[in-house]
Amino acid sequence: MRHYATWRDYDWWLLGFALALAGVGILEIYSATHSGRFAGMALRQLSWVGLGLLVMVIVSRVDYHLILDQSPTLYLLALLALVLVLVFGHTRLGARRWLPVFGQRFQVSELVKLVIIIVLARYLSEVTTDRLTFKDLVKVGGIVAVPTGLILLQPDLGTALALLPAAIVGAFLAGMQWKHAAMVAILAGLMVPAGWHFLKPYQRDRLLTFVHPEESPQGAGYQILQSKIAVGSGGFWGKGLKKGTQNQLGFVPERHNDFLYAVLAEELGFGGVMITLLLYLGILLRLVHNAQTASDRAGMFVVMGVFSILGFHILVNVAMVIGYMPVTGIPLPLLSYGGAATLFTFMALGMVMAVRMRRYVS
Repeated sequence: MRHYATWRDYDWWLLGFALALAGVGILEIYSATHSGRFAGMALRQLSWVGLGLLVMVIVSRVDYHLILDQSPTLYLLALLALVLVLVFGHTRLGARRWLPVFGQRFQVSELVKLVIIIVLARYLSEVTTDRLTFKDLVKVGGIVAVPTGLILLQPDLGTALALLPAAIVGAFLAGMQWKHAAMVAILAGLMVPAGWHFLKPYQRDRLLTFVHPEESPQGAGYQILQSKIAVGSGGFWGKGLKKGTQNQLGFVPERHNDFLYAVLAEELGFGGVMITLLLYLGILLRLVHNAQTASDRAGMFVVMGVFSILGFHILVNVAMVIGYMPVTGIPLPLLSYGGAATLFTFMALGMVMAVRMRRYVS
């Protein structure tokens, strides 16, 4: 029996949570950038959210199986785009991460995350056994390793790390054996010393000052210290929109982007922090629900891929802002400023909607 999808089949709770977070993000971006050289970013973010909603609707109306069928082509295009970034990309603060698109600088690696979700969902859904073999695990690793390496060359450690949760969660859901998981963990541990030599000097400084940022208050530890001051000064009720001193006086670095949550904590307080965390929890729970009700394994892997990457972004960014993780360039979904990141999130939600709207199709 075939059930034809209608607008009633949309996950309106998921969309409501996402729009609420996007609205809070636009308000806090306005507070962080209403004066100075960043003025106008709130309007630009609003336009990205509007474009994201349009793209989400378009993606949701396409049968996700048709998108999965194109995964080899999408994967090759993603790798080509990453190579073009390394050759022709725009360089800022020592990193080459952006391609010029219609007069805008676009971070290609953000959309590569969605391609990885699609490719992994296609591959893992075609595994016919209950347990993932070691050969299958190696293929999963290879799918993720190539784009991860290209992104690391930009360098962009945060986005490169964000690809890993999709592979890990997907492998476990596909039946990865514990002995293989242990082997991967041991191999990763052995690679840490080697990986240290490939880090840029500023990346090493961030890791070294993570435990004791006060030892470098004007250097690598500055971002964490100022962020923690902003979070702590907000109290329970916060200081109010445009009244956070750490924000308004410019002490919080990247306050419209990676550290926007510190601005939110200072101006909206513990209450605002808890509300946004509950909204994020609502999104993650709706994703799990949609994965459970998917009509096939492919849909389940798509939704859980989105869950893993968004969950990773939320966990790492919030932990970074309060000083529990080293500083990495990982934005907070729907809150932080960023065109490519906003489009990725809404496109990913569009894929989730596509899975949900076809959950009764047989």
